Amino acid sequence: MTQLDQFLQRAELLLAHIEAILPAAAGTAPDWAAAIAFRWRRHSGRSQGGYLQPVKHIAPIALSDLHNIAPQKEQIDQNTRQFVMGKPANNVLLTGARGTGKSSLIKACLNQYADQGLRLIEVDKDDLADLPDIVDMVASRPERFIVFCDDLSFEEGESGYKALKVALDGSVSAQSDNVLIYATSNRRHLMPERMSDNATYVHTEDGDLHPGETVEEKISLSERFGLWVTFYPFRQDDYLEIVAHWLGHFGCSPEQIEAARGDALRWALQRSSRSGRVAWQFAKDHAGKH
Repeated sequence: MTQLDQFLQRAELLLAHIEAILPAAAGTAPDWAAAIAFRWRRHSGRSQGGYLQPVKHIAPIALSDLHNIAPQKEQIDQNTRQFVMGKPANNVLLTGARGTGKSSLIKACLNQYADQGLRLIEVDKDDLADLPDIVDMVASRPERFIVFCDDLSFEEGESGYKALKVALDGSVSAQSDNVLIYATSNRRHLMPERMSDNATYVHTEDGDLHPGETVEEKISLSERFGLWVTFYPFRQDDYLEIVAHWLGHFGCSPEQIEAARGDALRWALQRSSRSGRVAWQFAKDHAGKH
């Protein structure tokens, strides 16, 4: 091999390496076989356009790992199963107490149905204006896509609010039948609600009360989700059951799990929360030490 051949070979390897780390061009389809989940990324320094970035490592959580949310799990699992089978299914809004498994439930459904063609696209709130581009990119694909918006809430005047309303049920074009939107939020109506909103209520002579336009605007987004699923704070026994599950997952014996009950309660007291997330964090800390 001549010096020129060696130089060309090294140059090709360098170019391949550079291409691998550079973001895809706007509108370019990703390698669909590279992952079961993707993140929508906007090109830095550009006003428009983005690309789907494969997520190489997915949290290996299963539906059986989620405890004390059986009704919510059944609703989401049923809706997702319908969607994967090509049957009618609804966009979903998961709301309620923090750390109770809203996001984990969506990830578990992805792991459950990935081999049947389910895929997930995570979109940040600030990028919701790109939803039409994302839907167009996947509309012709055979897979079924959940567009996932985590910890969703809006303040006054944010553009993503109206973009999501249009994507759900307000566009002249029909929503693609291989795309659903799943969103989680601690707010039922996704917007802050203030006493001043009631100032637009008007009392008529016959005593009827007419809701103000501000309030109507704030509740109109959540009403576009066909399925609402609410999560509630855990009781102490529920929290301890979840702690026991995760300690067992990390290899602790039944005796070690029983001995950890007091530490688990003190851990929750320090954080003023008995959520599934707190139970998971305690289990990691305790199992790692013992």
